[in-house]
Amino acid sequence: MLNLILFGPPGAGKGTQSEKIIAKYNLIHLSTGDLLRSEIQAGTELGLKAKTLMDQGILVPDEVVIGMIDNKLKEHRSAAGFIFDGFPRTVKQAEALDNLLASYNESISVMVALSVNDDELLARLLNRGKTSGRPDDQNEELIAKRIQEYNSKTKPVADYYQEQGKFVAINGIGEIDSIFGEISGAIEAA
Repeated sequence: MLNLILFGPPGAGKGTQSEKIIAKYNLIHLSTGDLLRSEIQAGTELGLKAKTLMDQGILVPDEVVIGMIDNKLKEHRSAAGFIFDGFPRTVKQAEALDNLLASYNESISVMVALSVNDDELLARLLNRGKTSGRPDDQNEELIAKRIQEYNSKTKPVADYYQEQGKFVAINGIGEIDSIFGEISGAIEAA
């Protein structure tokens, strides 16, 4: 089973590349944001717990998110693999994910990180903001804060998987198809 973490700051091209990865390798896309919305909409116990917390402006605890991921793993036992998007964001979450996967005799195959410099990220997000309607893609100060948050909180996760020999950095600037070719090479080498 192929279990991939697609990593990178906002605007690095994760959404674009994840569609291509999913199509080529027939993976199940696990986006924590989508999972939360889906569980809330379905009215599950975890979804109701998450909604209560979110309505209070409180971040959903790791154990709730891990529980939602566990539900998806159970639901798709015969899948070719999973692509994790937006998770893990902290080393504690990475450890919890590794423990969960180990309970299924699985592990993360590779973490692919798209590297894009801050100036390029800012330009991409401002450009996306013109068409996406997302207010967080239209405010330079907010974009800078999101990039800084990513750099400070999620870099240790990359280090965590680097120590396991599962981390591959790929230049996220260039032609979409050539970047995808490099990602495919990293996946197949894993």
